[in-house]
This record gives sequence, C-alpha cells and structure tokens, in this order.
Amino acid sequence: MSTQPIIEKLIEAHLDFLDEQFSQTQVIQQEFEQFYHWLGSRQLQHIWTFEPIQQLIQKQILDTPASDFLIEQIAEHIRFALIHPANDTATVEDVIPVLTIDRIAQYVASKEEHRKKLIKTIVNNPAFSALLTQLIQQTMHDYLDESMSKRVPGVGRFMKMGKSVLETVTDSNLDDTINHYLQKNILKLSQMSERVLNQHFDNDKLYHFQANVWHKVKTMPLSVLKNYVEVQDLTKTVGLGHEIWDHIRQTDYLKQQVHDGIYTWYVRNQERSFDLLLRDLNIDEGLVQHELTKLLVPVLQQLITTGHLRRRARVYLEKFYYSEKALDILNNKGA
Repeated sequence: MSTQPIIEKLIEAHLDFLDEQFSQTQVIQQEFEQFYHWLGSRQLQHIWTFEPIQQLIQKQILDTPASDFLIEQIAEHIRFALIHPANDTATVEDVIPVLTIDRIAQYVASKEEHRKKLIKTIVNNPAFSALLTQLIQQTMHDYLDESMSKRVPGVGRFMKMGKSVLETVTDSNLDDTINHYLQKNILKLSQMSERVLNQHFDNDKLYHFQANVWHKVKTMPLSVLKNYVEVQDLTKTVGLGHEIWDHIRQTDYLKQQVHDGIYTWYVRNQERSFDLLLRDLNIDEGLVQHELTKLLVPVLQQLITTGHLRRRARVYLEKFYYSEKALDILNNKGA
C-alpha cells in the first residue's frame, strides 16, 4: 500500500489527539461514567440471551478443571488465615455477633417437630441399635468385673443364686445371654431412648445448652482453631476437597442444576436493567465515579505511555484513511 504524506500527517495528528485526550483523568472518568449510564439503561435481554451465559459458565466452571496453582493458593490462604498472629488476641466474640448467635439458638430450639423427627430417625436406625447394644453389654461387663474384683457384699450370692437365669451363665455365654435379652427388648430400649432425648432436648433446655456452649467458647482466642485443623495437612485436605468437586462438576446432576439455576435467574431478571443488576452486586454510580475509575485510570495511562494505544489505533486509522471512501473525500471526488 503506497502512502500519502497528507494522510500520514492526518493519522499522526489523530493519534496525538487520542493520546492527549486519554491522558486526562477527567476525560477517562467522563467516558467511563457515560458508558456506565448507557449500559445501566439496557435490559439484560437487550444485551445477552440465556444461551451464551449458560455456555460460558458451563465451559469455565464445569468443563474446566481447577488449576494446580489455584488449589495451592487456596490451601496457602487458609494456612495464612489460621496462623495469622491476630488470632492470638482476637476472640470468638470479636468476630461473631452475640445477637446472631442468640437468634440462631432461638431458631434451632423452636424447631421442635423437626427435632423430634430427627431423633426418631436416629434411634430407629440399625446403627443406633447396634451402638446401644454394645454400650449396654460393655457397661454390664465392666460393672460385673469391677464388682467381683472388689468383692462387693451380696454380689457373690447374686452370682450363685440357685435356679436363677445367671446360674448357668459362664464367661463363654454371658455375651450371648445379654445379647439375646437386648435383641428381644431393643425396640423398648429405643423408644425409651427417644423419650429421654426428647425430654433432655426440649425447647428451653436446648436453648440454654446452646447458650452455655457460647459462653464457654466466646472468650477463646481464634488461634484455638489450630487445635482442630492440621495446618501442615492443608495441602492434602484441600486436595481431597478438590477431588470431590472435580468429580461432581462432571456429573449430569450438577450440569442440570447449573443449567436450571441460570435459566431461572435469567427469566426473573431478563427485563431488569443493568443498573439494577449491578446494584445487586453493590456497584452503583458512586462506585463507578470514584473507586472503579481510579482502577481504570492507571490502565489507560499505561496504554498511552507504552505506546500500545497508539499502535492499535494506527491500524484502524490507516484502514479508514486509506479506504476508498476516505480517499475520494480527500481527493475531492466525494463532493
């Protein structure tokens, strides 16, 4: 492409003009605000349909595995938070509001019917029956062993009672005898456990139980968390958590959940303007005028000082000035 001196001068003048304009903070702020106002007046459905949003999230979140570096960074940030020296002086009540704890305690205590259903489910579970059976067996063994070893008065006669159930009991069949009795009565024992648990965890007692726990832990320093989290194992534990996510993100179940969740959000918000959508994220005009503009200004200044804006603008200005229409005008053919 042959160049023309007049066109080259126009391009250079145009580039100088762009550099001058965008080097001014007020120009950047004004243009950013104007763009925000324009975008804010658009409805979601005027800009995007559901499909590209869903496809983007599908690709970036579900189809793309997390990088090893990201996993390492997550583990490192958790470790940093746990070993931070501020944890030695900050207490639990410094970071958790007591009124919120009280509301939680009242809410949990008020769910009486839900709690009773939960207790019923637990005590009627075979695992609970097995645990209860083992506990009673072990308690009886410990009691008899301790009683015999201390020669408690009356225990010897109890063990030698004629024609009694225990007369023929030996070390070899004691377990079978106790187990047989418990198996016959496990339903009754479970029902008794359910009554005791419901009595112990009524609304008032459960509320005070939570309150007592709070008063015991509220003055503890946050560094106590290190007693329950193995800091040196964070890389492994975070990695295990990632393995769970890495599997579930590829399941049809999660793909369907994400698809339907995005669709529901889109249908509810498609007629809302971006101004309202951005407000949902606490982004308003004040934030744009101050904080976001401050972040944008250094970027544009770097674009100018490094010559990037000038290089990229020249590409398009050359296309324009050397276009047939522009050449016709410059050569007085478009008059």
